[in-house]
Amino acid sequence: HTRYISVTGVQTCALPIYDAACTHTAAREQGDARRPPVLVFLQRWIINTLAMLVAAQIVPGIDYDQVSGLLVASLLFGILVTFLRPLIFLLTLPLVVVTLGLFVLVINAGLLYLVGSLVKGFHVAGFWPAFWGALIISFVSLVLNTLTGTGESRVRVRRSTPASKPPGGDGNGPVIDV
Repeated sequence: HTRYISVTGVQTCALPIYDAACTHTAAREQGDARRPPVLVFLQRWIINTLAMLVAAQIVPGIDYDQVSGLLVASLLFGILVTFLRPLIFLLTLPLVVVTLGLFVLVINAGLLYLVGSLVKGFHVAGFWPAFWGALIISFVSLVLNTLTGTGESRVRVRRSTPASKPPGGDGNGPVIDV
C-alpha cells in the first residue's frame, strides 16, 4: 500500500510517503467542526497574535508598546483579513493573476500597514516593514495552523492504492492533485 500526504487549501499536493511517517487521525480530519466556535475563534486569535509577535521581534520597523496593543492589532488584522481582503482581492484580480499570486503579499502588507496606522500602541514604519511582516505573519500562521489543525491550512494524510498502473510507467512516482 502507498500512503499519500495531501496538503489541502488553494492547491492540493499528494506525495507518496513511507508508512512510518503517517500520523494522521480521523478526528483531526474533522477540523474545526467538532470544536465550539468560541474556542476556534480564540485559537485563531492566539495564533495570529503569536505570528504578529514573531514579526515584531524579527522585522525592524514593526513594534508594539504594550501587549494590549499587540492583542488589539492582531484582532483587527484578523478581522480585516477575513472581511476586507477578499474584496480587495476581487478588485485587484487582474494584478493577482498577472503576478501569479504575488500581489496577495502586497495586499497583506497594505492591511498590516493599515492596522499600524489605526491601532495606538502598534507601529509599522512603512511599506517594506509591512511587506516583510505580512510575509512572516503568513508563514508563522500557516505553520501554527497546520500543527494545531485550525483554519483552512491542514496536512491530510490518507491511505490509498493506485487504481491502475499507467501504460509505460510504474505508477509509483509523485502525484500532484490540483
